Amino acid sequence: MPPRSQPSARHRRLGAELRKLRLAAGLSGDQAAALIDADRGRVSNIEAGRVDVPRNGLHKVLRAYGCTEGPLFEGLMAMAQDRGKGWWDAYRDVMRRPALDLAELEARSTHVRMHESSTVPGMLQTADYARSMCAMAADESEDEPLDRYVEFRLARQRIIEQEPGTPYHAVIHEGALHTLIGSAEVMRGQLRRLIEVARLPHVTVQVFPFTAGGFSAYSRPFALFGGPTPELDTVRLEQPLGSVLLHDHPYLDRYSKIFTKLSELALPPVDPEARPECHEGRDSLTLIHHLMYAMQ
Repeated sequence: MPPRSQPSARHRRLGAELRKLRLAAGLSGDQAAALIDADRGRVSNIEAGRVDVPRNGLHKVLRAYGCTEGPLFEGLMAMAQDRGKGWWDAYRDVMRRPALDLAELEARSTHVRMHESSTVPGMLQTADYARSMCAMAADESEDEPLDRYVEFRLARQRIIEQEPGTPYHAVIHEGALHTLIGSAEVMRGQLRRLIEVARLPHVTVQVFPFTAGGFSAYSRPFALFGGPTPELDTVRLEQPLGSVLLHDHPYLDRYSKIFTKLSELALPPVDPEARPECHEGRDSLTLIHHLMYAMQ
């Protein structure tokens, strides 16, 4: 089978982890190639995610690299055996590789922590809000399949809607809730959706208020995706020209601490079981209710 021209994020991550382990073990590319009876070029392709390593070969490689059986060993084996097929394959005709990678990453995550400063996270958007967002991002020079874009975004939400749902924690800046997307009616529906989805036992929604200062703006939007073991966690950053995935421990540790700080500074989570007028202090629910009723 020829090398992949566009390896998925999962393939690239597996290759990067194998390279990291090889270098830590002090082995050269030639020595690694000898373990699987291949040439150095194949090892390079494996570490770039362009080709697969056979299951038996991966067993041998991981042991030679000093990765003994345990969560990381099993996680890498599962990553290699996963065919990468999922509901997102039906959208290959309209969605680019980064969007498909995001859907797969979300589907494989053990938990998700999200910070958003300018818009409501896609995982929590209503169809009307998503349509307004997709319409703004669409290239007017092309006949964009807008309905398919919206379908794709809503399909991603199945990880929190299905049983058992993936634990999901979002810290959303208050500014995102003031920004008019679509119309006042669309925004009221979106704010109501935040309260409704927070009723799910595995979903936590917090609002980072203007009064909490500038820390949220300093950190910028990002998402933390939990892997089968902490070494396989992923940080995703949104950039003007596309997303960036970070895997190294210093980045994972740094963004985990940033999220902890954001959640500490944010208002207490939405508690949909409590009526707003019964709350003694300001919290996320009372703020969302206030914005929803004030939206004109």
